[in-house]
Amino acid sequence: MIDRQIVNINDIRKIGRRLKEEIPPLVWEEFGSAPIGRGAGGDKTYQIDKKAEDIVFEEIEKLGKPVTIVSEEYGTKEIKGGGHRLLVDPVDGSRNAVSGIPLFSTSIALIEGDTVGDVSTGYVINLISGDEFWAIKGQGSIFNGKPVRTQQDESFSVIAYEAQTPRVDIPSILPLLSLFNRVRCFGSTALDMAFLAQGAVSMFVTPAPSRSFDFAAGYLLIKEAGGIITDINGKNIDHIPADVKRSTTLLASGNEVLHRKALEMLKV
Repeated sequence: MIDRQIVNINDIRKIGRRLKEEIPPLVWEEFGSAPIGRGAGGDKTYQIDKKAEDIVFEEIEKLGKPVTIVSEEYGTKEIKGGGHRLLVDPVDGSRNAVSGIPLFSTSIALIEGDTVGDVSTGYVINLISGDEFWAIKGQGSIFNGKPVRTQQDESFSVIAYEAQTPRVDIPSILPLLSLFNRVRCFGSTALDMAFLAQGAVSMFVTPAPSRSFDFAAGYLLIKEAGGIITDINGKNIDHIPADVKRSTTLLASGNEVLHRKALEMLKV
């Protein structure tokens, strides 16, 4: 039975649909715009980030359900006295958006506890295509209404990565990248992880610390689709706090065989 006092996947998808309608037109208007400040997470904030966050807050408040929102721009905000955490990255890939690159998303994760391991629902929407990815703990991962699985074979097909400081980050993962037939940097961690859950990407790595709202939804998508996710040293990340601090590196693979090989290469 669904607890009507807890935000659920239908509530979250409604938010995603509104964002898909309203954010892309604004993005084209804001092409090449300068940042308007810095968010609670420390990154530059653009007008589209603020607008997307405002939409999320408005829709959550309409629900009338107690929830604590942890968002990249605002920080922490309690609705109706607060409740389970809702980790939100309003526009993941905002640099892509303001540069005119049509690849950015929204990531929302419901956490019934204090850590990443307590994620109970994860949702990512591609704000250009409208593709939706979601997962509910114990119920598998879904892409546009259909169940998906991570890559199950051992081929090194496509690896996605993110590099906050390329001159430092890329050399550290180059031995791993060299294994793959194709290498991609999409500029949106949430979509990187969603593509892995879908089976389109074999592996994802980011050697610089990420924040939980960047990856919490993708974490559940990958786990529920049969994948493996740790830090780049192979350590479990379930204990990572659900907050705005940069906390952990990420290594995610379609299966255990790929993951073991990746860890061997990163130790070289």
